[in-house]
Amino acid sequence: MLNGLLNSLRTTLVEGASRLPMNFAIETESLSKRFGRVKALDELSLRVAQGGVHALVGPNGAGKTTLIKILVNVFHATAGTATVLGADSTSISGKAFARIGYVSENQQLPLWMRVGTFLKYLRPFYLTWDLDLESRFVQQFELPLDRKLRHLSRGMRMKAALASALAFRPELIILDEPFSGLDPVVREELVQALVDATAYSTTFVSSHDLAEIESFATHLTYLDSGRLRLSEDVPSIRSRFREVEVTLDSPAAIPPDLPSNWLQLSAAGTTLKFIDSAFQQDALQSEILHRFGTIQHAAFNPMTIRNIFLAVARSARKPS
Repeated sequence: MLNGLLNSLRTTLVEGASRLPMNFAIETESLSKRFGRVKALDELSLRVAQGGVHALVGPNGAGKTTLIKILVNVFHATAGTATVLGADSTSISGKAFARIGYVSENQQLPLWMRVGTFLKYLRPFYLTWDLDLESRFVQQFELPLDRKLRHLSRGMRMKAALASALAFRPELIILDEPFSGLDPVVREELVQALVDATAYSTTFVSSHDLAEIESFATHLTYLDSGRLRLSEDVPSIRSRFREVEVTLDSPAAIPPDLPSNWLQLSAAGTTLKFIDSAFQQDALQSEILHRFGTIQHAAFNPMTIRNIFLAVARSARKPS
């Protein structure tokens, strides 16, 4: 249902960003965080441009939550720096959160409050609180204003939390695993709200589940073992990765000096298979001819985001 809108959104945001001066909603430089002997983040340098939906993905334990907690000044980095909307993350507190909407998987809410009372309580803290937008979220999420938060399902509580984080039109929305454990209908409603919010905000959302993220993200950042493996807009990622299968005239040995963008190369008889992470068809065919001779057949197949990230992760953990 959202596919047409999302594809248009991605194109507009990516093309628009290329015409504007580069401003960063989030920027880290050589950011590291240790917990004893465990290195949760390892010299992470990341830039998140303003606008769009930026997804932070990676397996459990990749460092996603640690990064987000540094950005909102819950944790301090062991080394390196992080800035959020131009301010050092260690200074983020109080009034700074009038520009930042934050929702986490285990969001602490005043469960004794009714939904309506909760939203009313928050209004004075935000000069930009939009009553019309609040009302729209109440209707869109079907929030029961007269029920206490403790009596809501997990999905309804997440809706209430997201409504409270979006109603004041924050410049930056930071979400830590907001979709975990939610049913598909609730996820769809939350995704729609985030897509709508791109009109006035930058969204930075973490998840370990690519399937729920790749459908609406405009940019993807992949963390693994605390290190940055990939970070760029979705169209660029899709265009530069291909699964390559080549049939040669005769069996060929794999040379030791392969291009660094050829990942997971294998040979079986006259067939070569690998993943090209910098795909340009003419240049690739010339390189194959130079190294292996005549090509009988070649196929260059587009890859899903999931398979791209699996390839990147496997290549980072062992030689291709």
